[in-house]
Amino acid sequence: MRKREEYHHLSSEDMLAFASPCCSVHTTSTCHTLVRELQQIWKDIGETEADKDRMILELERECLEVYRRKVEEAANAKSCLHHSVAAKEAEIATLMAALGQLNINSLIQPEKKSASLKEQLALITPLVDDLRVKKDERVKQFADIKTQIDKITSELSGYSNIVNAVSSLNLEDHDLSLRNLSEYQSHLRALQKEKSERIQKVVDCVNEVHSLCGVLGMDFDKTVSDVHPILYETSLGQSTNISTNALESLDQAIFRLKTERKVRYQKLKDVSGLLFELWALMDTTREEKGKLSRITSILRLSESDVTEPGALSLEVIHQVSTEVERLTKLKASRMKELVLKRRAELEDICNKNHIEPDPSTSADKSNAMIDSGLVDPCELLANIEAQINKAKDEALSRRDIMDRIEWWLSACEEENWLEDYNQDYRRYSGGRGAHINLKRAEQARIKVTKIPVVVNTLINKTLAWEDEKQKLFLYDGVRLVLILEDYKMVRQQKEEAKKRARDQKKLQDMLLSEKGTVYGSKPSPRRSSSFNKANGYHANGNGSVTPSPRRSSIPCATPDLLTPRSNSMRQNGYFKEMRRLSTAPLNFVAMAKEDTVSFSSISGSEPESPPQR
Repeated sequence: MRKREEYHHLSSEDMLAFASPCCSVHTTSTCHTLVRELQQIWKDIGETEADKDRMILELERECLEVYRRKVEEAANAKSCLHHSVAAKEAEIATLMAALGQLNINSLIQPEKKSASLKEQLALITPLVDDLRVKKDERVKQFADIKTQIDKITSELSGYSNIVNAVSSLNLEDHDLSLRNLSEYQSHLRALQKEKSERIQKVVDCVNEVHSLCGVLGMDFDKTVSDVHPILYETSLGQSTNISTNALESLDQAIFRLKTERKVRYQKLKDVSGLLFELWALMDTTREEKGKLSRITSILRLSESDVTEPGALSLEVIHQVSTEVERLTKLKASRMKELVLKRRAELEDICNKNHIEPDPSTSADKSNAMIDSGLVDPCELLANIEAQINKAKDEALSRRDIMDRIEWWLSACEEENWLEDYNQDYRRYSGGRGAHINLKRAEQARIKVTKIPVVVNTLINKTLAWEDEKQKLFLYDGVRLVLILEDYKMVRQQKEEAKKRARDQKKLQDMLLSEKGTVYGSKPSPRRSSSFNKANGYHANGNGSVTPSPRRSSIPCATPDLLTPRSNSMRQNGYFKEMRRLSTAPLNFVAMAKEDTVSFSSISGSEPESPPQR
């Protein structure tokens, strides 16, 4: 009995021990009440102690089984929660590794330590969902970029097959980090830049082909279609072909067109050179040249600067070639006239510069050679052209000396005029124009004093020219140095003659003065007037005396200067006179005799002094 009571006591405590610590007081009291009620029922039934003990043990086993089952279910639930939390954490780690982000487990570890498994799962699940959304967006970005990369790559390579970008990406293992995305974007930008550059290059090449075709007069559409068929489709509105093959084909086409342009430009230049020579040869009028004035404007530009449409077309070259053929045929019929014309031009240049033209191509000889057929008119014309160029070059080298010769001849004229002026005893009268003659005489005296220096300088320059050119300086066929030396000799003889005349005059004046003292005679006015007539002076209407043309017995450096003549006639006459004087000696006896006759009638004042009023 005591044992059953202990067992009953232990059973009640054990049953209370199995109760959850969190059970309410009401649940505990209810359990004790039920045990006591069960014991009372067993007592009323009359159950033996053994039966009671047996049923108590069965009750305990059933309770333990229930608790054990609940514990197992709780353990399984805990294990599932642990597995879910671990899977979520692993997925987080994988996603974050793929996205290239830092692992956030270290951030949630403190919270995990103080949280249950369900709280941990509730904490991790939103992070996993957010990372999945980010991954999907990142995969979409990669797919878009990869699609563009594949498309541009296919355009650059010339192939149109584009692989599905999403399927080409390994979404599980692919690096979806921002760094990798940035690399893809950089690669895409590089491809886009290359595409843009290629598009611009294709456009520039097509424009250059269009320009070259326009200059050469070729069909642009056919040329582009021959270069690359897709380029022709591009011009019709299709996408631009920027493949390497297309660019190489365009470069080759541009090279061929530039080569053709160079060949045509050179051909047009050669044909036009013949045309210009024929124009100059045939003295083509401006109206006839105007028909081909476009050619002149084209050739003024360099080959690369020719952009006018049709400027180097075959039609233009054929037009110029046809004109050259026409003028060549016309030149053959007018060659004799052209030869004579060029010969006249040569003679004109030589006469202006006092050069002796080549007698081998004179007009008579040229006519005879052309008529006889002994020489080709073209060769004769070329020979005359060479002589013209040679005469121009020589005239250019003689210019300085010729200018000094002009000055010398002018000074000789002034000297001759001054001599006539000094013999006019009325030169100081107050007649009309006297002040002009006085001013001219003063300038003439200054100019005459420079003649010896100029002549010596002219001789030195002429000798220097001869040393440089290794030939004689001829003036109208006579060596200029000989002419100048003759002039110096004549001038010296003239000065000596003047000096003797002055001495003779002084002697006569002394004789007249002595005779007047002995006989007391005076000069006669009639004899004075005869002096004026003898010296070739006459009175004009206003009472002044002007010199009239006369030939002096003293050899003078220039002929009569009061007769208007051209410059070339004056020079030729002067040098003829110089050659005559250089061969004939001066007659100083006749000069002295003429001076004696002229001055014998003088009985008053000196001829050089102004008249007494």
